[in-house]
Amino acid sequence: MDPIIVISILGGLILLLLFIGAPVKPVRLIGQGAIKLIIGALFLFFLNAFGNQFGIHVPINLATSAISGFLGIPGLFALVAIQTWVI
Repeated sequence: MDPIIVISILGGLILLLLFIGAPVKPVRLIGQGAIKLIIGALFLFFLNAFGNQFGIHVPINLATSAISGFLGIPGLFALVAIQTWVI
């Protein structure tokens, strides 16, 4: 499938969940987790876009997106510290 179609379908499902809401608690938790993963991927994208000037690059995958999405900005800083000093 074309990536544009997949992104459009996922975006439409997210908007549908945001407007209508999910009456079932597990579906709501899965939706919130998916949104946090997407937010984490966006954090990493902007970090890589702006951090490229300073030599900072953190790969965007499921694990790093989950860390930056669920922990927020402190998780993003932790990933940068791990990437810089440990790896």
